[in-house]
Amino acid sequence: MHKPAVYPGLSGKTVFITGGGSGIGAAHTMGFALQKSKVAFVDIAEADSKALVERVAAETGNKPLFIKCDIRDIAALQAAIERTREEFGDIGILVNNAANDDRHKTEEVTVEYWDDRMAINLRPMFFTCQAVAPHMKRLGGGAMINFSSIAWMVKSPDLMAYVTAKSAVNGLTKGLARDFGPHNIRVNTVSPGWVMTERQMKLWLNPAAEAIRAKSQCIPAKVLPEDLADMVLFLASDAAAKCTAQEFVVDGGWA
Repeated sequence: MHKPAVYPGLSGKTVFITGGGSGIGAAHTMGFALQKSKVAFVDIAEADSKALVERVAAETGNKPLFIKCDIRDIAALQAAIERTREEFGDIGILVNNAANDDRHKTEEVTVEYWDDRMAINLRPMFFTCQAVAPHMKRLGGGAMINFSSIAWMVKSPDLMAYVTAKSAVNGLTKGLARDFGPHNIRVNTVSPGWVMTERQMKLWLNPAAEAIRAKSQCIPAKVLPEDLADMVLFLASDAAAKCTAQEFVVDGGWA
């Protein structure tokens, strides 16, 4: 089991994670559980999420709260945040991790598809931040971490709607950091490279893609979900007390 650095200040903090049931999100859930935080997460994948809850509880003795939620449903997302507050107290750490990078041809994108991509990859971030901000104000501060991607930096093909949404995350982060800064609320962006999640390896990893990945990164070793969780834990901790309105890239040096 990966053992992250220990940040004592995270113990007892309430953490809310979107897409926390698998992939990179599961690493966040495990990472905060190891810090003895009170972890709640939403995900659409019920079976994977329930299995993760049991695994995290068995390995850490700290059982996270899973709430099934499609993040396109903003009312349901707001309700999940309120349920977390009721069960664990005000949320001090928000990780906007959920996303979907399904490939699509630019020529074939419809209005409905475009709106759906924004409804998954961008819109929920604003509304989770909006909903959690009062919690953090009551706590005297907090940390919001929004996930972008290097996909827009390296001009990835067949991802037009996705890269548009992910590039916009940086503007969202900077605007919210300015608005919330007076309340000691820090807002940062984390941008992963190609992370070797089960989904990525199943759908898109092949010998040709692996060769491009290894050649493109300065450090050829694969980027793993735990590498992103390590950055998130740092940004959520007191060690990053003066870090806000910034983008932190974890990609092995690709972008």
